[in-house]
Amino acid sequence: MGLLNNIEIVFHIVVQYGVLLMECVGVVILMVTTAKSIWGCIHRDPHVRLTLAQGIALALEFKLGGEVLRTVIVREESELVILGAIILLRGALTFLIHWEIKNEKASLE
Repeated sequence: MGLLNNIEIVFHIVVQYGVLLMECVGVVILMVTTAKSIWGCIHRDPHVRLTLAQGIALALEFKLGGEVLRTVIVREESELVILGAIILLRGALTFLIHWEIKNEKASLE
């Protein structure tokens, strides 16, 4: 029984670090995209909206991946409901941003 507990503890730690890594990557992508978009606005780049939307979509996908990974270590049903709602919300946002990207690409062509 001690071996299983140790494996569970290690698994829990690995998942927590994985979630943290994915969340941090999402934040870094969002910050870099924001800086590039501000630079694009200053220089009147016509593709700045597309760049911003693509960066937000990529950041949201990393954040969504972190939430999905977090479901592995959920212990209570109430936590699972909250995580499910967050996943649905982020999924819907990603869908809307991809729709916006498609429309933006069509208007640039």
